Amino acid sequence: MQAFFLAAVMLSVAAYIHTRSADPMMRPANVIVDVGWRGLSYVALGVWAVLIIKGFNDRHWSDGLAALLGSFAVNWWFGHRGPKPTWPAISMMFGVVGLGLATYSFLYE
Repeated sequence: MQAFFLAAVMLSVAAYIHTRSADPMMRPANVIVDVGWRGLSYVALGVWAVLIIKGFNDRHWSDGLAALLGSFAVNWWFGHRGPKPTWPAISMMFGVVGLGLATYSFLYE
C-alpha cells in the first residue's frame, strides 16, 4: 500500500474527528492540548487537500480518486460509530502519523 493513500486517509480522519467533537466532554481537558489538537487538525486538513490535488496532478487519476473515496468511506465509518471518549487521542495519533507519511510521500514517491 502506498504511503500516499494511507496519509490521505489518516489526515482526513484526523480532521474529521476534530470537527465532530464539538461537545466539551469530547475534548481534551487541558486547554493547551486542545489548542494543539485544533492546530494539528487544520494542518492535517490542508495537507490532505494538497495530497488529493497532488494525486490527481502527479499520479494516475485513479490514485487521487481512490484516496478521495477512501477518505470519505473511513470518515463515514467513524461518523456512523458515533463519538467515543478516545477520539481526541486517535485523531492526534492519526494526524501525526499521517503527516509523517505525507512527508515521506512528498519526498520519495
